[in-house]
Amino acid sequence: MVRLAAISASVALVALVGGIWYASQPADSGGDKYASCRTTKIAGGSDTIGGPFTLVNAQGETVTDQDVITKPSLIYFGYTFCPDVCPLDTVRNAEAVDLLAEQGFDVTPVFISVDPKRDTPEVVGDFAANLHENMIGLTGSEEQVRAASQTYRTYFKAQPGDDDYYLVDHSTFSYLVMPEDGFVEFFRRDLTPGQVAERAACFLDVAG
Repeated sequence: MVRLAAISASVALVALVGGIWYASQPADSGGDKYASCRTTKIAGGSDTIGGPFTLVNAQGETVTDQDVITKPSLIYFGYTFCPDVCPLDTVRNAEAVDLLAEQGFDVTPVFISVDPKRDTPEVVGDFAANLHENMIGLTGSEEQVRAASQTYRTYFKAQPGDDDYYLVDHSTFSYLVMPEDGFVEFFRRDLTPGQVAERAACFLDVAG
């Protein structure tokens, strides 16, 4: 419970520092084709989140966002040694992807490590494969990972430690990203697989 409370505090800090404003009211349309699907507002607009990144896949190959996001994708930033939040969130996302598949939507789950020191391409690849057969695991250098994190306005910080058992505080949002439109929506971790699938389906229907 203490650990979860600490992570919740970190998430609150991320929302403040990153300038993301969550509201229960629908966003104004303003020519936004996804306006009818949105239940939140983001300070500065949705185009302030997401964009190009360069990382390393499970095969050790350097890839860009264009290589990875070839179809609608559900992206999560975490780390494989995470003892509590990451396993629950990534399993939730995998289940949501399967629910969407039952509705005819092909969505790729993506896991981006924020712990490049321990999460080698092989480690992150095994982690992703064990969660979902289609999940893409990505890591990279510290510079590459931090740049990708900043692109999505996420937060992470390794806790002090003299051994390999250190923990990493990080934000816990999942991001729905389209190949043509980029980032379109985020999902909080308190949503169920069914709720994520239901909300994502609206965007996928509009995207066609």
